[in-house]
Amino acid sequence: MTAHGAAQGEHAAESIYAARPWLGRLSEAQRAPIDPPPTLLHAFRAAAARTPDHPALVYFDARLTYAETDALSDSVAGHLAARGVGRGDRVAVMLQNSPHFVLALLGAWKAGAAVVPLNPMYKAAEVGHALRDSGARAVICSGRAWADHVRDTAAAAGVGIALTADERQLQTRNDPRVLGFEAVPTEVDDLLAVARAGHPAPEGRELTTDDIALISYTSGTSGTPKGALNLHRGIVHNAERQRTGHPVPPGAGYFVLAPLFHITGLVCELGACLANGGTLVLAYRFEAGVVLDAFLEHRPAYTVGPSTAFMALGAHPGATPDHFSSFLVISSGGAPVPPALVEKFRAGFGPYIRNGYGLTECTAPCASVPPQHEAPVDPVSGTLSVGVPGPDTVVRIVDETGADVPFGEQGEIAVRGPQVVPGYWRLPEATAAAFPGGELRTGDIGFMDAEGWLYVVDRKKDMINASGFKVWPREVEDVLYTHPAVREAAVVGVPDAYRGETVKAYVSLRPGAAADPAELSAYCAGRLAAYKYPREVEILPELPKTTSGKILRRDLRSPK
Repeated sequence: MTAHGAAQGEHAAESIYAARPWLGRLSEAQRAPIDPPPTLLHAFRAAAARTPDHPALVYFDARLTYAETDALSDSVAGHLAARGVGRGDRVAVMLQNSPHFVLALLGAWKAGAAVVPLNPMYKAAEVGHALRDSGARAVICSGRAWADHVRDTAAAAGVGIALTADERQLQTRNDPRVLGFEAVPTEVDDLLAVARAGHPAPEGRELTTDDIALISYTSGTSGTPKGALNLHRGIVHNAERQRTGHPVPPGAGYFVLAPLFHITGLVCELGACLANGGTLVLAYRFEAGVVLDAFLEHRPAYTVGPSTAFMALGAHPGATPDHFSSFLVISSGGAPVPPALVEKFRAGFGPYIRNGYGLTECTAPCASVPPQHEAPVDPVSGTLSVGVPGPDTVVRIVDETGADVPFGEQGEIAVRGPQVVPGYWRLPEATAAAFPGGELRTGDIGFMDAEGWLYVVDRKKDMINASGFKVWPREVEDVLYTHPAVREAAVVGVPDAYRGETVKAYVSLRPGAAADPAELSAYCAGRLAAYKYPREVEILPELPKTTSGKILRRDLRSPK
């Protein structure tokens, strides 16, 4: 054991959480040790060897088998290598949920590169920061984004290699709800043409478990985005735990509800699917009607997405229980799920949405609700548990000094395990602050009960101080979600001459529902302490969100 490993073990042994009470909530199969392959690419190649004719990717009416996906991504790798992409170089991929994303990702890994997944909604300044900071050698994006702002931004950042994609390719439906755009010709090579050119993958680029798989830029909700170093070992570990922890048969369909450029989609959907030799069902981007149609057509067994996506699906006038009848597991990640949403969804459509918790810095999940259980609700706060940690993970609740707080008491959530990243790209000070001794300090406030159920209260920075009283926005939001007219809710603190800060709520309403601000404020006042209920309520058509579905309280505190 290294000195660093010994220090970690000593620290864990001193902790009251080291006994891992959550192990009692896990089945024998879920507790069993796993032996994942070195990388997700190894898992993909093994699936391609076992079942070459099984569909790997489904995109509207398009089908690509494992053998076809393997050959196409080989050719992308060969092209990148011939253009100068070397082992350890960075390749930025900025695409929606389409086969093109998967071919770009696998091709970059086969070339020995690390991938920098970028949100397709990024504008020039955001793209420029990620390209410059990562030192990307190549960029792969849509033709529209290239012509609009990526061409100039990439040139300014010194990126010398580019491929563009028309994400309407492969399929023939061109559903106007999501694919109602025209192709934009570019002067650089087309990704699909390169994939079909038959280039052999380069030799001598084999990746190892300790190589960087992704440089994932945090959403920036807490400041300037930082590049988290997701290693191959963390991705394949969590993908394998997803495979062994869920009752999803080999070869089943996995619907991509969360974006693939986000760590949740990449690990819990793509990673779990490839580890299980499954079929990845893609639908470009989230649009509730398109997603519901895909559920009926492709009958997937598993999906994971943000709570806001399930709100939108549940509110769609065409949604029926049959749309969800094929699912064996539905999970939610990215933000805690309000208890009222879980019960409304089950009452209306049948499935129970299984809460989960993770961050980019712990390669998506570090806690989830096991399929054999339902999440308890804390009787005091009404908070729904986000589940229990995995068998290889230790979650602690700590005070400001990093010392344990007792079970049931609130503190900062800290995570240690094989999925935790080693730090941030070229940011040693930020790494030291966020990962003392290799343990991730999440910035989330929560608590754990004596049985190992974890509860997330809120982000530390989002706490509202009203006349000296602490108000956690989540508690107010959970009450708002129980109102039958409310679709989405976000609560922030706003300046107040008397209280210093006071509580303000922003809500959007369900289609066809009606409520006014005074009614919603009074509804909360009857269910919360006087200092907690929102004195101000503003009704908006939509609340601002990241593309991964998190509601952006930051934008509501500081509207543009």
